[in-house]
Amino acid sequence: MPDKHVVAGFIQHKNHGDRESNLRHIGQEIKQLAERGTQLVVLQELHNDAYFCQGEDIRHFEQAEALDGPSFQHLSQIATQQNMVIVASIFEKRAEGIYHNTALVIEKDGKLAGFYRKMHIPDDPGFYEKFYFTPGDHTYPAFSPIATSLGKLGVLICWDQWYPEAARLMALAGAEILIYPTAIGWDPADNPEEQQRQLNAWHQVQIGHAIANHLPVISCNRVGFEADPGHQEPNNKTSGIQFWGNSFICGPQGETLLQANGADSVSQCCEISLHRSAELRKIWPFFRDRRIDAYNDLTQRYIDE
Repeated sequence: MPDKHVVAGFIQHKNHGDRESNLRHIGQEIKQLAERGTQLVVLQELHNDAYFCQGEDIRHFEQAEALDGPSFQHLSQIATQQNMVIVASIFEKRAEGIYHNTALVIEKDGKLAGFYRKMHIPDDPGFYEKFYFTPGDHTYPAFSPIATSLGKLGVLICWDQWYPEAARLMALAGAEILIYPTAIGWDPADNPEEQQRQLNAWHQVQIGHAIANHLPVISCNRVGFEADPGHQEPNNKTSGIQFWGNSFICGPQGETLLQANGADSVSQCCEISLHRSAELRKIWPFFRDRRIDAYNDLTQRYIDE
């Protein structure tokens, strides 16, 4: 079987202050990646604006837009111009009172190949996403890859990356690449040792998904310090977030193909083999040996005695 390769990249960047500036930066970086032969680019979570979920403020709902809103229209044109598949991220307004954290997959011809609404929604100090986002309910099965001209993309979002069930279901449904737009960082009050443990855990859990499912992984994270946008409001609970960057691409055995640093805005790309997954599954038949007859309790919240 001939090998199938995809040149994939990501755009890791600091917040540039507003939607127009961020989309301008993204467009410039996509053009540069296209000149290097990139066919697929992954953007970070909620890339249009500052990460507003550090506090709870109804004014932020005004930022939300429809699936086919201005962000899609803008990036659709870029996808067509650069002949590239783009995985983007928006704050979606589905209806009054129903909002989602949504990834858009835009085809090379500018059409919407599909979308994924974030399923696992955190609610932690600095990450008050349950206030803003409704869990996705748009597909059945719940975790379904999106078919594109480059292959089937298993798109998940940030907090989803901690759940092996989501990665496994994407793999079982035929995903050829796992993709995680991300917004994760440190509380500046944490000591350096704790910060390093958190970063290591974030990296290793995604590497584990690659290995357990024999799939390449693309993870694109924000970078740079962002102050709590509600720092003058009574609900302030954070001292800001230092997004730790470290976006990466790894192969289906967890091997590092590309690794960004934790400080800079960078756009990088590399070649991914989609054929290796099939070869590895012949040697390491994890799917064959799954004991599906013994996993019923996975649907329980907790196994009580």
